[in-house]
Amino acid sequence: MSANRDALAALAREACGSAHAPYSGIHVGAAIRSAAGVTYTGTNVENAAYPLGNCAEASAIASGVQAEGARFRIAETAVWALDGAGRAIPISPCGGCRQRILEFATDGSVQVHFPWRDGSLKSASVDELLPYAFELPDPQAQ
Repeated sequence: MSANRDALAALAREACGSAHAPYSGIHVGAAIRSAAGVTYTGTNVENAAYPLGNCAEASAIASGVQAEGARFRIAETAVWALDGAGRAIPISPCGGCRQRILEFATDGSVQVHFPWRDGSLKSASVDELLPYAFELPDPQAQ
C-alpha cells in the first residue's frame, strides 16, 4: 500500500504544476486511482467568480467519469497543495470534495492521502473524513 500511496501522492504533486490559481496562490493537485486501475489527475482552476472555480479533486473525478462513465468508482485518492513558494501545505479535501469522493468511492474505507503538518503523508478513510455524510435514500429500499 505504501508504494501505491507514494506514487499517487507524487502524481498529485506533479498535477500542482498545471494549477490556475491567480487569486489564492495555492496550487492543488489530485490523483485518483479508479476501481478499474486507471489513474486520473486534476488540478484546481480559479476564476474571478471565486466560489465557482474547480477543485483538483472535482477535476480528477470529472476525468474519471468522462473516461469510464457510470461505472467510475474511486479506489484511492491523493491530494497535494503547494503555496506560492512551492512548499507543501498540510491540506485535506474540502467538505464538498469529501462528499464527491464519498459518492464515487467503492466504499467508506477508501483511503485519501495528503501532506500533514509534520511533513509526513497522512492517510484517512472517506468515513473518517466525513463521518456523518449526506446520503440520498435508496429508492429501491422503500
